[in-house]
Amino acid sequence: MTEELSALMEARRNKLTQLREQGVNPFANGYPVSHTSGDVERVYGDKSAEEMEGVEESFTIAGRILAIRSFGKAAFVVLQDRAGKLQVFVQKKQIGAESFELFKQFDVGDIVRATGAPFRTRTGELTLNASEIVLLTKNLRPLPEKWHGLTDTETRYRQRYADLIVNPKAVEIFRMRSRIIRHIRDFLDGRDFMEVETPMLHGIAGGATAKPFTTHHNALDMDLFLRIAPELYLKRLLVGGLERVYEINRNFRNEGISVRHNPEFTMLEFYWAYATYEDLMDLTETLMSGLAMELHGSHRVPYQGREIDFSPPWERLSPMEAVLKFTDIPKENLLGREALLNTAHKLKIENTDKMGDGKLLMEIFEETCEDKLFDPTFIVDFPLEISPLARKKESDPTLTDRFELYITGKEIANAFSELNDPIDQHERFTEQVRKKTEEGDAEAHDMDEDYIRALEYGMPPAAGEGIGIDRLTMVMTDSASIREVILFPQLRKEQ
Repeated sequence: MTEELSALMEARRNKLTQLREQGVNPFANGYPVSHTSGDVERVYGDKSAEEMEGVEESFTIAGRILAIRSFGKAAFVVLQDRAGKLQVFVQKKQIGAESFELFKQFDVGDIVRATGAPFRTRTGELTLNASEIVLLTKNLRPLPEKWHGLTDTETRYRQRYADLIVNPKAVEIFRMRSRIIRHIRDFLDGRDFMEVETPMLHGIAGGATAKPFTTHHNALDMDLFLRIAPELYLKRLLVGGLERVYEINRNFRNEGISVRHNPEFTMLEFYWAYATYEDLMDLTETLMSGLAMELHGSHRVPYQGREIDFSPPWERLSPMEAVLKFTDIPKENLLGREALLNTAHKLKIENTDKMGDGKLLMEIFEETCEDKLFDPTFIVDFPLEISPLARKKESDPTLTDRFELYITGKEIANAFSELNDPIDQHERFTEQVRKKTEEGDAEAHDMDEDYIRALEYGMPPAAGEGIGIDRLTMVMTDSASIREVILFPQLRKEQ
């Protein structure tokens, strides 16, 4: 803490003591608020000064003081509430001498309630003429502007409460995030999907290839995992006859932290009986192009100095087609194991010896193509060996009916026609267990016998999709880092 900040905080604590000695509760309660700054703006925002002469309608708002301009016996105060900002005019002759003396002890950062009628100042600013102003919460730590703002990015994320007070852009991002989730819910509800909740604690870490967080339940004396995906529980609901289900909730993966990754993140997962992955591509185009129109009034969305074009239809490419389109690697360098290994080695891809041909191709695709997929692009027909829950492609059983959606070089969604053959699923789980035990693959699936039992009852043909809400919000809010769109991202311990 700087000496300047320490002195300011000491001065505010002294004011706190003085207020208490004068019988004022600096942390008051029981002062109802009837309006917001937005209510005043909606009623009088387009009225001229002449039209507002003699207005007696009174409004009561509350918020944080962002600025005070004092003129001896009067002052202008800028209040900020959830709807925005509004100027308040405080006069000694209007609120009384005793109240004005108390007001002179108010600071920027205090939370107050003000009541009064609106008018326009000589400069034309809509203002509330205070008949009363009451201190509700005394600020003891000056707002960031007083010590040159939250210039350090990590401090912004760690002290999100302060960031939201002084950074309107941060507030707008999280308002947009809320609108995105509401749009998705309305979209799926309107298509007869049912929102459900499934367990966060799993006895078996399944539904995705990822390393889980492990915890322990004392009463049952058993290890449990924070879920890496809700997939296997949601598909159990398809078995039970809930033909269209979705969940918007947290997943947890014990992996690295970056501008695209946070250990806990929000996912939409939905499952649609009697549909295919091709149906999901059409649905996803409709959902996201509609979302772009809802948020931006256009299919063209600004992102980091460029524009994303959400106009459907979107390009659909296989991994090999993408490599051939975006690189100068010849096709013969992607055909056959020896050619794939040579290409991977030239790209400095490591640990290739244990990879199958499909995995090698995907590593080459990720290394060379992901960052080039700026406009929405479906990458389709994933190799079987990296898709343990997806249905085999009938025209080529080495591939699956699966796609991933990329926007701005980021994977936004993953989807496939679901595997509902319990015998095939058991064989794939067995191979995953072998990879875990013999090859040390920490992200491979465990055997889930109960899920196999559920499939034996019969799961209808279906397709399912997961969409990363955080990454989608990044795209829709022009945010370069996932930390900008998560209120409290995971950070290292504060030094």
